[in-house]
Amino acid sequence: MAAVFQGLDAMAVVLVTLGVALSWRAEASAPAFATAALAGVVGLGVFKAYQFGWREGLRLHLARVATGILLAGCATMLALVPFMPVPAAGGFVLAWTGWTALTLLALHGLWWAAIRRWRRNGRLTPNIVVVGATEAADRLIAAVLKSREANVLGVFDDRLARAPGDVRGVRVLGDTRAMLGHRIMPYVDRIVITVPPGARDRVRQLMGRLRVLPNEIALLVEGGDAAGEAADFARIADVPLATISGIPRDAWRAFNKRAQDLVIGAIALILAAPLMLLIALAIRLDSPGPVMFRQRRHGFNNEEIVVWKFRSMRHDKADPKAAQQVMAGDERVTRVGRFIRRTSLDELPQLFNVLAGEMSLVGPRPHAVGMKTGDVESARLVAEYAHRHRMKPGMTGWAAIHGSRGPVDTPEAVRRRVALDVAYIERQSFWLDLYIMAMTIPCLLGDRAAVR
Repeated sequence: MAAVFQGLDAMAVVLVTLGVALSWRAEASAPAFATAALAGVVGLGVFKAYQFGWREGLRLHLARVATGILLAGCATMLALVPFMPVPAAGGFVLAWTGWTALTLLALHGLWWAAIRRWRRNGRLTPNIVVVGATEAADRLIAAVLKSREANVLGVFDDRLARAPGDVRGVRVLGDTRAMLGHRIMPYVDRIVITVPPGARDRVRQLMGRLRVLPNEIALLVEGGDAAGEAADFARIADVPLATISGIPRDAWRAFNKRAQDLVIGAIALILAAPLMLLIALAIRLDSPGPVMFRQRRHGFNNEEIVVWKFRSMRHDKADPKAAQQVMAGDERVTRVGRFIRRTSLDELPQLFNVLAGEMSLVGPRPHAVGMKTGDVESARLVAEYAHRHRMKPGMTGWAAIHGSRGPVDTPEAVRRRVALDVAYIERQSFWLDLYIMAMTIPCLLGDRAAVR
Protein backbone atom coordinates (compact mmCIF):
# COMPACT_ATOMS: atom_id res chain seq x y z
CA MET A 1 0.00 0.00 0.00
CA ALA A 2 2.80 2.43 0.87
CA ALA A 3 4.40 1.70 -2.52
CA VAL A 4 1.15 2.63 -4.28
CA PHE A 5 1.02 5.96 -2.43
CA GLN A 6 4.66 6.63 -3.29
CA GLY A 7 4.05 5.87 -6.96
CA LEU A 8 1.05 8.19 -7.16
CA ASP A 9 2.95 10.95 -5.34
CA ALA A 10 5.88 10.58 -7.74
CA MET A 11 3.55 10.94 -10.73
CA ALA A 12 1.97 14.03 -9.16
CA VAL A 13 5.37 15.65 -8.52
CA VAL A 14 6.49 15.00 -12.10
CA LEU A 15 3.28 16.49 -13.53
CA VAL A 16 3.52 19.56 -11.29
CA THR A 17 7.16 20.07 -12.26
CA LEU A 18 6.35 19.86 -15.98
CA GLY A 19 3.39 22.18 -15.59
CA VAL A 20 5.34 24.84 -13.69
CA ALA A 21 8.29 24.59 -16.09
CA LEU A 22 6.03 25.12 -19.11
CA SER A 23 4.00 27.95 -17.59
CA TRP A 24 7.10 29.71 -16.23
CA ARG A 25 8.88 29.39 -19.59
CA ALA A 26 12.14 29.08 -17.75
CA GLU A 27 15.34 28.62 -19.70
CA ALA A 28 16.78 25.69 -17.80
CA SER A 29 18.01 22.27 -18.75
CA ALA A 30 15.91 19.14 -18.43
CA PRO A 31 18.33 17.67 -15.81
CA ALA A 32 17.62 20.64 -13.55
CA PHE A 33 13.88 20.07 -13.69
CA ALA A 34 14.42 16.33 -13.21
CA THR A 35 16.36 17.21 -10.08
CA ALA A 36 13.38 19.20 -8.83
CA ALA A 37 11.03 16.26 -9.31
CA LEU A 38 13.48 13.84 -7.71
CA ALA A 39 14.01 16.20 -4.77
CA GLY A 40 10.27 16.23 -4.12
CA VAL A 41 10.06 12.46 -3.95
CA VAL A 42 13.20 12.13 -1.82
CA GLY A 43 12.04 14.86 0.56
CA LEU A 44 8.88 12.92 1.36
CA GLY A 45 10.89 9.80 2.03
CA VAL A 46 13.38 11.59 4.30
CA PHE A 47 10.59 12.85 6.56
CA LYS A 48 8.81 9.47 6.61
CA ALA A 49 5.69 10.69 4.89
CA TYR A 50 4.58 7.10 4.27
CA GLN A 51 4.59 5.93 7.87
CA PHE A 52 0.99 6.38 8.91
CA GLY A 53 1.21 5.68 12.64
CA TRP A 54 -1.83 4.60 14.60
CA ARG A 55 -1.71 7.64 16.88
CA GLU A 56 -0.51 10.15 14.31
CA GLY A 57 -2.99 12.96 13.74
CA LEU A 58 -3.64 14.61 10.40
CA ARG A 59 -1.87 17.84 11.39
CA LEU A 60 1.33 16.05 12.36
CA HIS A 61 1.32 13.98 9.20
CA LEU A 62 0.77 17.00 6.94
CA ALA A 63 3.46 18.90 8.83
CA ARG A 64 5.96 16.17 7.93
CA VAL A 65 4.83 16.29 4.30
CA ALA A 66 5.19 20.09 4.22
CA THR A 67 8.69 19.91 5.77
CA GLY A 68 9.75 17.39 3.13
CA ILE A 69 8.50 19.68 0.35
CA LEU A 70 10.36 22.69 1.81
CA LEU A 71 13.55 20.61 1.91
CA ALA A 72 12.95 19.65 -1.73
CA GLY A 73 12.45 23.33 -2.62
CA CYS A 74 15.85 24.24 -1.14
CA ALA A 75 17.51 21.41 -3.06
CA THR A 76 15.77 22.51 -6.26
CA MET A 77 17.02 26.07 -5.79
CA LEU A 78 20.60 24.82 -5.52
CA ALA A 79 20.13 22.69 -8.65
CA LEU A 80 18.77 25.59 -10.74
CA VAL A 81 21.29 28.30 -9.79
CA PRO A 82 23.95 27.08 -12.29
CA PHE A 83 21.40 27.19 -15.14
CA MET A 84 19.26 30.26 -14.38
CA PRO A 85 19.67 33.76 -12.97
CA VAL A 86 18.99 33.78 -9.23
CA PRO A 87 15.78 35.90 -9.44
CA ALA A 88 14.34 33.64 -12.15
CA ALA A 89 15.34 30.50 -10.25
CA GLY A 90 13.82 31.90 -7.07
CA GLY A 91 10.53 32.64 -8.81
CA PHE A 92 10.39 29.19 -10.33
CA VAL A 93 11.17 27.50 -7.02
CA LEU A 94 8.48 29.51 -5.20
CA ALA A 95 5.90 28.52 -7.82
CA TRP A 96 7.06 24.89 -7.84
CA THR A 97 7.07 24.66 -4.03
CA GLY A 98 3.62 26.21 -3.73
CA TRP A 99 1.93 24.00 -6.32
CA THR A 100 3.74 20.87 -5.12
CA ALA A 101 2.72 21.60 -1.54
CA LEU A 102 -0.94 22.13 -2.47
CA THR A 103 -1.02 18.94 -4.56
CA LEU A 104 0.75 16.64 -2.10
CA LEU A 105 -0.98 17.99 1.00
CA ALA A 106 -4.33 17.30 -0.69
CA LEU A 107 -3.22 13.81 -1.72
CA HIS A 108 -1.87 12.96 1.73
CA GLY A 109 -5.07 14.18 3.32
CA LEU A 110 -6.83 11.57 1.20
CA TRP A 111 -4.21 8.87 2.02
CA TRP A 112 -4.51 9.58 5.76
CA ALA A 113 -8.33 9.47 5.67
CA ALA A 114 -8.34 6.24 3.63
CA ILE A 115 -5.92 4.48 5.99
CA ARG A 116 -7.86 5.68 9.02
CA ARG A 117 -11.05 4.26 7.52
CA TRP A 118 -9.41 0.95 6.55
CA ARG A 119 -8.02 0.55 10.05
CA ARG A 120 -11.41 1.32 11.57
CA ASN A 121 -12.92 -1.41 9.34
CA GLY A 122 -10.17 -3.85 10.35
CA ARG A 123 -8.61 -4.12 6.89
CA LEU A 124 -5.22 -2.86 8.10
CA THR A 125 -5.38 -4.18 11.66
CA PRO A 126 -2.35 -6.40 12.32
CA ASN A 127 -2.79 -9.90 13.73
CA ILE A 128 -0.40 -10.81 16.54
CA VAL A 129 0.24 -13.77 18.81
CA VAL A 130 1.89 -13.48 22.21
CA VAL A 131 4.56 -15.81 23.54
CA GLY A 132 4.58 -15.85 27.33
CA ALA A 133 1.55 -15.57 29.62
CA THR A 134 3.24 -12.86 31.71
CA GLU A 135 2.13 -9.63 33.37
CA ALA A 136 3.45 -7.70 30.35
CA ALA A 137 1.29 -9.90 28.10
CA ASP A 138 -1.72 -9.10 30.30
CA ARG A 139 -1.07 -5.34 29.99
CA LEU A 140 -0.41 -5.60 26.26
CA ILE A 141 -3.66 -7.49 25.62
CA ALA A 142 -5.60 -5.06 27.83
CA ALA A 143 -4.18 -2.10 25.88
CA VAL A 144 -4.96 -3.75 22.53
CA LEU A 145 -8.52 -4.62 23.55
CA LYS A 146 -9.06 -1.01 24.62
CA SER A 147 -7.54 0.65 21.56
CA ARG A 148 -8.40 -2.05 19.00
CA GLU A 149 -5.10 -1.32 17.28
CA ALA A 150 -4.36 -5.02 16.76
CA ASN A 151 -6.00 -8.44 16.88
CA VAL A 152 -4.50 -10.87 19.41
CA LEU A 153 -5.18 -14.34 17.99
CA GLY A 154 -3.73 -16.37 20.84
CA VAL A 155 -1.10 -16.88 23.53
CA PHE A 156 1.60 -19.56 23.61
CA ASP A 157 3.64 -20.47 26.68
CA ASP A 158 6.17 -23.23 27.30
CA ARG A 159 5.18 -23.33 30.99
CA LEU A 160 1.71 -24.76 30.37
CA ALA A 161 1.49 -26.28 33.84
CA ARG A 162 1.62 -22.77 35.37
CA ALA A 163 -0.06 -20.86 32.54
CA PRO A 164 -3.73 -19.85 32.83
CA GLY A 165 -6.31 -21.06 30.33
CA ASP A 166 -6.60 -17.58 28.88
CA VAL A 167 -5.24 -14.05 29.28
CA ARG A 168 -8.08 -11.50 29.37
CA GLY A 169 -10.21 -13.82 27.26
CA VAL A 170 -7.46 -14.67 24.74
CA ARG A 171 -6.90 -18.41 24.81
CA VAL A 172 -3.56 -20.05 25.59
CA LEU A 173 -3.23 -22.32 22.55
CA GLY A 174 -0.23 -24.40 23.61
CA ASP A 175 3.53 -24.24 23.87
CA THR A 176 5.97 -22.98 21.24
CA ARG A 177 6.32 -26.46 19.78
CA ALA A 178 2.59 -26.44 19.01
CA MET A 179 2.98 -22.92 17.67
CA LEU A 180 5.41 -23.96 14.92
CA GLY A 181 2.74 -25.88 13.06
CA HIS A 182 -0.41 -24.16 14.28
CA ARG A 183 -3.05 -23.39 11.65
CA ILE A 184 -3.33 -19.71 12.63
CA MET A 185 0.31 -18.87 11.90
CA PRO A 186 -0.17 -18.04 8.17
CA TYR A 187 -2.49 -15.23 9.30
CA VAL A 188 -0.10 -13.74 11.89
CA ASP A 189 1.72 -10.49 11.06
CA ARG A 190 3.86 -10.36 14.18
CA ILE A 191 4.94 -12.60 17.07
CA VAL A 192 5.40 -10.70 20.34
CA ILE A 193 7.62 -12.28 22.99
CA THR A 194 6.84 -11.02 26.52
CA VAL A 195 9.42 -11.97 29.11
CA PRO A 196 10.40 -10.90 32.65
CA PRO A 197 13.52 -8.70 33.05
CA GLY A 198 16.79 -10.59 33.15
CA ALA A 199 15.50 -13.70 31.35
CA ARG A 200 18.15 -13.49 28.65
CA ASP A 201 18.70 -17.23 28.39
CA ARG A 202 14.99 -17.80 27.93
CA VAL A 203 14.80 -15.11 25.25
CA ARG A 204 17.76 -16.66 23.46
CA GLN A 205 16.11 -20.09 23.52
CA LEU A 206 12.80 -18.71 22.26
CA MET A 207 14.44 -16.78 19.43
CA GLY A 208 16.39 -19.85 18.41
CA ARG A 209 13.24 -21.94 18.35
CA LEU A 210 11.05 -19.39 16.57
CA ARG A 211 13.55 -18.20 13.97
CA VAL A 212 12.43 -20.99 11.64
CA LEU A 213 9.08 -19.19 11.25
CA PRO A 214 8.68 -16.60 8.47
CA ASN A 215 6.68 -14.25 10.75
CA GLU A 216 8.18 -11.01 12.10
CA ILE A 217 9.18 -11.20 15.78
CA ALA A 218 9.06 -8.34 18.33
CA LEU A 219 10.33 -8.33 21.91
CA LEU A 220 8.44 -6.72 24.80
CA VAL A 221 10.41 -6.75 28.05
CA GLU A 222 8.65 -6.42 31.39
CA GLY A 223 9.70 -3.93 34.02
CA GLY A 224 9.98 -0.71 32.01
CA ASP A 225 8.32 2.57 32.93
CA ALA A 226 4.74 3.27 31.88
CA ALA A 227 5.70 5.72 29.13
CA GLY A 228 8.24 3.34 27.63
CA GLU A 229 5.79 0.45 27.73
CA ALA A 230 3.09 2.55 26.04
CA ALA A 231 5.56 3.40 23.27
CA ASP A 232 6.37 -0.29 22.88
CA PHE A 233 2.66 -1.09 22.57
CA ALA A 234 2.32 1.54 19.82
CA ARG A 235 5.31 0.14 17.90
CA ILE A 236 3.87 -3.37 18.11
CA ALA A 237 0.58 -2.18 16.63
CA ASP A 238 2.32 -0.13 13.92
CA VAL A 239 3.10 -2.99 11.58
CA PRO A 240 4.28 -1.43 8.28
CA LEU A 241 1.58 -1.18 5.61
CA ALA A 242 3.64 -3.32 3.25
CA THR A 243 3.80 -6.13 5.81
CA ILE A 244 0.05 -6.02 6.37
CA SER A 245 -0.59 -6.34 2.68
CA GLY A 246 1.42 -9.56 2.63
CA ILE A 247 4.50 -8.39 0.73
CA PRO A 248 8.10 -7.86 1.82
CA ARG A 249 9.08 -4.90 4.02
CA ASP A 250 10.89 -3.03 1.23
CA ALA A 251 7.83 -1.38 -0.33
CA TRP A 252 9.53 -0.23 -3.55
CA ARG A 253 11.06 -3.65 -4.11
CA ALA A 254 7.69 -5.30 -3.53
CA PHE A 255 5.94 -2.83 -5.85
CA ASN A 256 8.49 -3.48 -8.61
CA LYS A 257 8.21 -7.23 -8.18
CA ARG A 258 4.41 -7.18 -8.38
CA ALA A 259 4.48 -4.89 -11.43
CA GLN A 260 7.01 -7.21 -13.03
CA ASP A 261 4.76 -10.21 -12.35
CA LEU A 262 1.68 -8.52 -13.80
CA VAL A 263 3.32 -7.12 -16.95
CA ILE A 264 5.57 -10.05 -17.87
CA GLY A 265 3.05 -12.61 -16.62
CA ALA A 266 0.26 -11.18 -18.79
CA ILE A 267 2.53 -11.07 -21.86
CA ALA A 268 3.72 -14.63 -21.20
CA LEU A 269 0.14 -15.89 -20.85
CA ILE A 270 -0.89 -14.29 -24.16
CA LEU A 271 2.13 -15.74 -25.99
CA ALA A 272 1.74 -19.18 -24.37
CA ALA A 273 -2.04 -19.46 -24.91
CA PRO A 274 -1.82 -21.34 -28.27
CA LEU A 275 0.79 -23.75 -26.86
CA MET A 276 -1.32 -24.32 -23.74
CA LEU A 277 -4.32 -25.22 -25.92
CA LEU A 278 -2.22 -27.78 -27.83
CA ILE A 279 -0.94 -29.30 -24.58
CA ALA A 280 -4.49 -29.53 -23.22
CA LEU A 281 -5.62 -31.31 -26.39
CA ALA A 282 -2.66 -33.73 -26.24
CA ILE A 283 -3.40 -34.60 -22.60
CA ARG A 284 -7.07 -35.20 -23.39
CA LEU A 285 -6.19 -37.57 -26.28
CA ASP A 286 -3.40 -39.36 -24.41
CA SER A 287 -5.16 -40.56 -21.25
CA PRO A 288 -8.53 -40.32 -19.50
CA GLY A 289 -9.01 -37.71 -16.82
CA PRO A 290 -9.03 -33.93 -16.43
CA VAL A 291 -6.56 -31.70 -18.26
CA MET A 292 -5.59 -29.78 -15.13
CA PHE A 293 -4.12 -31.02 -11.86
CA ARG A 294 -4.61 -29.01 -8.68
CA GLN A 295 -2.42 -29.36 -5.62
CA ARG A 296 -2.34 -27.62 -2.25
CA ARG A 297 1.08 -26.10 -1.66
CA HIS A 298 2.72 -23.73 0.78
CA GLY A 299 2.62 -20.08 -0.27
CA PHE A 300 3.78 -16.83 1.33
CA ASN A 301 4.00 -16.92 5.12
CA ASN A 302 3.23 -20.68 5.10
CA GLU A 303 -0.32 -20.08 3.88
CA GLU A 304 -1.79 -22.88 1.78
CA ILE A 305 -2.60 -22.07 -1.86
CA VAL A 306 -4.01 -24.15 -4.70
CA VAL A 307 -1.45 -24.44 -7.52
CA TRP A 308 -2.49 -25.30 -11.08
CA LYS A 309 -0.54 -27.61 -13.39
CA PHE A 310 -1.19 -29.62 -16.51
CA ARG A 311 -1.91 -33.20 -15.51
CA SER A 312 1.15 -35.34 -16.24
CA MET A 313 0.21 -38.52 -14.34
CA ARG A 314 -2.47 -41.12 -14.76
CA HIS A 315 -5.60 -39.80 -13.10
CA ASP A 316 -6.02 -42.89 -10.89
CA LYS A 317 -2.43 -42.52 -9.62
CA ALA A 318 -2.65 -38.83 -8.68
CA ASP A 319 -0.61 -37.94 -5.59
CA PRO A 320 -1.78 -34.47 -4.37
CA LYS A 321 0.28 -34.69 -1.16
CA ALA A 322 3.51 -35.75 -2.92
CA ALA A 323 3.85 -38.66 -0.52
CA GLN A 324 5.89 -40.43 -3.21
CA GLN A 325 8.07 -38.16 -5.32
CA VAL A 326 8.56 -38.89 -9.01
CA MET A 327 11.46 -41.18 -9.86
CA ALA A 328 13.18 -42.04 -13.15
CA GLY A 329 10.92 -44.24 -15.27
CA ASP A 330 7.96 -43.67 -12.95
CA GLU A 331 5.04 -45.68 -14.37
CA ARG A 332 2.53 -43.14 -13.04
CA VAL A 333 3.68 -40.55 -15.60
CA THR A 334 1.88 -40.57 -18.97
CA ARG A 335 3.57 -40.30 -22.38
CA VAL A 336 2.62 -36.65 -22.79
CA GLY A 337 3.43 -36.16 -19.11
CA ARG A 338 7.05 -37.21 -19.61
CA PHE A 339 7.54 -34.54 -22.26
CA ILE A 340 5.82 -31.66 -20.47
CA ARG A 341 7.54 -32.50 -17.17
CA ARG A 342 10.98 -32.72 -18.80
CA THR A 343 10.46 -29.30 -20.44
CA SER A 344 8.53 -27.85 -17.44
CA LEU A 345 5.62 -27.03 -19.75
CA ASP A 346 3.34 -28.60 -17.13
CA GLU A 347 3.99 -25.48 -15.03
CA LEU A 348 2.50 -23.00 -17.54
CA PRO A 349 -0.96 -22.84 -15.86
CA GLN A 350 0.79 -21.35 -12.82
CA LEU A 351 0.73 -18.08 -14.76
CA PHE A 352 -2.85 -17.84 -13.48
CA ASN A 353 -1.51 -18.16 -9.91
CA VAL A 354 0.98 -15.37 -10.67
CA LEU A 355 -1.65 -12.99 -12.02
CA ALA A 356 -3.89 -13.79 -9.04
CA GLY A 357 -1.08 -12.73 -6.68
CA GLU A 358 -0.63 -16.16 -5.06
CA MET A 359 2.73 -16.76 -6.75
CA SER A 360 5.48 -14.77 -8.42
CA LEU A 361 7.37 -15.40 -11.64
CA VAL A 362 10.57 -15.83 -9.61
CA GLY A 363 10.84 -17.23 -6.11
CA PRO A 364 11.27 -20.47 -4.15
CA ARG A 365 9.37 -23.30 -5.82
CA PRO A 366 6.18 -24.13 -3.89
CA HIS A 367 6.27 -27.55 -2.25
CA ALA A 368 3.21 -29.68 -1.69
CA VAL A 369 1.69 -29.58 1.79
CA GLY A 370 2.99 -32.64 3.65
CA MET A 371 5.61 -33.47 0.98
CA LYS A 372 7.91 -36.28 2.10
CA THR A 373 11.53 -37.10 1.45
CA GLY A 374 11.65 -40.83 1.98
CA ASP A 375 9.47 -41.53 5.00
CA VAL A 376 10.10 -38.13 6.64
CA GLU A 377 8.25 -34.88 5.99
CA SER A 378 10.69 -32.64 4.10
CA ALA A 379 10.01 -29.65 6.37
CA ARG A 380 11.45 -31.55 9.33
CA LEU A 381 14.83 -32.14 7.69
CA VAL A 382 16.05 -28.52 7.70
CA ALA A 383 15.66 -26.05 10.56
CA GLU A 384 15.50 -23.09 8.12
CA TYR A 385 12.87 -24.73 5.89
CA ALA A 386 10.17 -22.17 6.75
CA HIS A 387 12.49 -19.31 5.70
CA ARG A 388 11.62 -20.13 2.08
CA HIS A 389 8.07 -18.96 2.82
CA ARG A 390 9.17 -15.37 3.53
CA MET A 391 8.51 -14.61 -0.13
CA LYS A 392 5.83 -15.69 -2.57
CA PRO A 393 6.70 -18.97 -4.33
CA GLY A 394 7.79 -18.70 -7.94
CA MET A 395 7.46 -20.50 -11.27
CA THR A 396 11.24 -20.46 -11.53
CA GLY A 397 13.98 -19.44 -9.15
CA TRP A 398 17.62 -19.30 -8.12
CA ALA A 399 17.51 -22.98 -7.12
CA ALA A 400 15.98 -24.02 -10.47
CA ILE A 401 18.75 -22.44 -12.57
CA HIS A 402 21.37 -24.03 -10.32
CA GLY A 403 20.21 -27.57 -10.94
CA SER A 404 17.86 -28.00 -7.98
CA ARG A 405 14.67 -28.81 -9.85
CA GLY A 406 12.59 -31.92 -9.72
CA PRO A 407 12.26 -34.13 -6.63
CA VAL A 408 14.21 -33.55 -3.42
CA ASP A 409 14.49 -37.22 -2.54
CA THR A 410 17.40 -37.05 -0.09
CA PRO A 411 18.06 -34.91 3.00
CA GLU A 412 21.07 -33.40 1.20
CA ALA A 413 18.87 -32.34 -1.72
CA VAL A 414 16.40 -30.67 0.65
CA ARG A 415 19.21 -28.79 2.44
CA ARG A 416 20.72 -27.62 -0.86
CA ARG A 417 17.41 -26.34 -2.17
CA VAL A 418 16.60 -24.52 1.06
CA ALA A 419 20.08 -22.94 1.08
CA LEU A 420 19.63 -21.70 -2.51
CA ASP A 421 16.13 -20.39 -1.76
CA VAL A 422 17.30 -18.49 1.33
CA ALA A 423 20.23 -17.05 -0.64
CA TYR A 424 17.80 -15.75 -3.27
CA ILE A 425 15.43 -14.21 -0.70
CA GLU A 426 18.33 -12.32 0.90
CA ARG A 427 19.55 -11.00 -2.50
CA GLN A 428 16.28 -10.51 -4.39
CA SER A 429 16.12 -7.56 -6.75
CA PHE A 430 14.39 -6.54 -9.98
CA TRP A 431 17.53 -7.18 -12.03
CA LEU A 432 18.26 -10.52 -10.37
CA ASP A 433 14.73 -11.64 -11.25
CA LEU A 434 15.25 -10.65 -14.89
CA TYR A 435 18.53 -12.58 -14.94
CA ILE A 436 16.86 -15.69 -13.49
CA MET A 437 14.05 -15.51 -16.06
CA ALA A 438 16.56 -15.10 -18.89
CA MET A 439 18.58 -18.09 -17.67
CA THR A 440 15.58 -20.37 -17.09
CA ILE A 441 15.02 -21.58 -20.67
CA PRO A 442 18.68 -22.39 -21.46
CA CYS A 443 19.00 -24.10 -18.07
CA LEU A 444 15.91 -26.22 -18.76
CA LEU A 445 17.11 -27.16 -22.24
CA GLY A 446 20.55 -28.09 -20.98
CA ASP A 447 19.39 -30.00 -17.91
CA ARG A 448 19.48 -33.73 -18.58
CA ALA A 449 20.12 -34.83 -15.00
CA ALA A 450 16.99 -33.64 -13.19
CA VAL A 451 14.13 -36.12 -12.98
CA ARG A 452 10.66 -34.62 -13.32
